[in-house]
Amino acid sequence: MDVELELEHRMLADLVRRFVEEELIPREPSVLRRESEGRGIALEAEDLAAVNARARELGLWGLDIPAEFGGADLPAVAMIGPFEAVGRTIVHYAIPPDSPNLHMLAAVANEEQRRRYVEPHARGETISAIAISEPGAGSDPAAMTTRAVRDGGDWVLNGRKIWISKAAEADFTIVMAVTDRTKGARGGISAFLVDRGTPGFHVSPPVPMLGGRFTHEIALEDCRIPARCLLGEEGKGFAPMQKRLSIRRLQMGAWCVGMAERALEIMTGHARQRSTFGTLLARRQAVQWWIADAATKIHASRLMVYDAARKVDRGQDVRTELSMIKVFVPEMASEVVDHAMQTLGAQGVSKEMPLHLMAAKLRWIRIGEGPSEIHRWVVARGLLGEAASERG
Repeated sequence: MDVELELEHRMLADLVRRFVEEELIPREPSVLRRESEGRGIALEAEDLAAVNARARELGLWGLDIPAEFGGADLPAVAMIGPFEAVGRTIVHYAIPPDSPNLHMLAAVANEEQRRRYVEPHARGETISAIAISEPGAGSDPAAMTTRAVRDGGDWVLNGRKIWISKAAEADFTIVMAVTDRTKGARGGISAFLVDRGTPGFHVSPPVPMLGGRFTHEIALEDCRIPARCLLGEEGKGFAPMQKRLSIRRLQMGAWCVGMAERALEIMTGHARQRSTFGTLLARRQAVQWWIADAATKIHASRLMVYDAARKVDRGQDVRTELSMIKVFVPEMASEVVDHAMQTLGAQGVSKEMPLHLMAAKLRWIRIGEGPSEIHRWVVARGLLGEAASERG
């Protein structure tokens, strides 16, 4: 595998890393303070506007967005470095516009939907959310119960969705619903575009989550939307949703590498300065092994993520590789962060340090976009074939 990046891609990664160091990491103390006060980790509106303005000034906008929507149309392999850099900070920020939903839209939207939803989203004028999980259906689409029924020139949606980020602020939400119970995930799930304020579309108050995050529940009660709000073809919502999940899983892998790398830097910096019983921590074998193992596993994880990105760019099926990444890399980063906490002692678990928010984000990543157990199952089924299925 060729791991050498093109010069412009290396330059982009360096630029984003400087952007993170200069614009985001200096804002960490205020984020830590807000989180400790129970106000979450989102940037204040004024800070977000300033950061976005600087991103635009540097050309860090729409990096992987198709050129037809004004983006740079960069390949997946070029985005790993920027994603890693963003992962280094606890400031909750994505290089705008956050692209997974946008890629799902662009893949199947018709001309009217492109004008109404995709183009404004690509320009950063709108915010989107996606509603997949349900109280009884998380990683199992076959258990989805939210229904969409055709009624003349409309669709009528009924059901509940949970754990939805950005639901309250989103201008529109992509809602996954069952349109044919007999087919399930194999032709029975469709995607719909529901605008904020649509009658019957109810967003709950925020649900506090680990690490200063908030999600929402959505109740769909005879939510009537026009037929033009069907995204893509009826019964074919699962494939573009998987495209969206694949992009997010690549992001997550790179974020985790960035977090682990920063935690390793914190750990090594402390080990060089802190002495116990007259000896530097840097000379303690336990700490040396934590550092060596961290560096080794970070290197392996980075290669895994770049390998999957290159295969994505070649149009290969990378479901197995992405599942491996989704299992291995967050668990690796969790171990590195935990050892960094242990090395720092009480300081490591104080809310004055970023490590606790890294640990919380990693704990979320091990569940979000499919929990580790499901991804292990995906890998095993790919290797064992039908013998690993329930029929087998």
